[in-house]
Amino acid sequence: MQNVSCYFVSREEMQKVEMAQESNMSKFKSEVQSSQGHHFSLLQHETEKLRSDMDKLRSELRYEIDKITAGQRLDLNHERGLIREDLASQNAETTNLTSKLDREIHALRAQLEAAKYDLIKYCIGTLVSISAVGLATIRILM
Repeated sequence: MQNVSCYFVSREEMQKVEMAQESNMSKFKSEVQSSQGHHFSLLQHETEKLRSDMDKLRSELRYEIDKITAGQRLDLNHERGLIREDLASQNAETTNLTSKLDREIHALRAQLEAAKYDLIKYCIGTLVSISAVGLATIRILM
């Protein structure tokens, strides 16, 4: 019995060991819970930090987009102004060419009228001289 009893533990020792195990287990549980709480708070802090960084990046991105959009609008308005100036100069040039063509057309019409007047004058002169020669011939023959 003594041989066998050296391999077995008494009830009191077993309860002591059990209590020590339970106490160690409760310490371990409390350490795990505190570690989890600490890690959870760190994760929440990191999440908040990332959110604030994302908000900051969003605001910077909006600012850059607004800046680029404003620059493009400015460039577009500048190009519109240049196009309007070009259009105005082309309209002025077209008006000048139209008035120049009108003056040349009026000058050509005046020259045509003068040539027509000279032609009529010479035709009448030729008819009068032919009539005079014809009458002179008739008078001589009669």
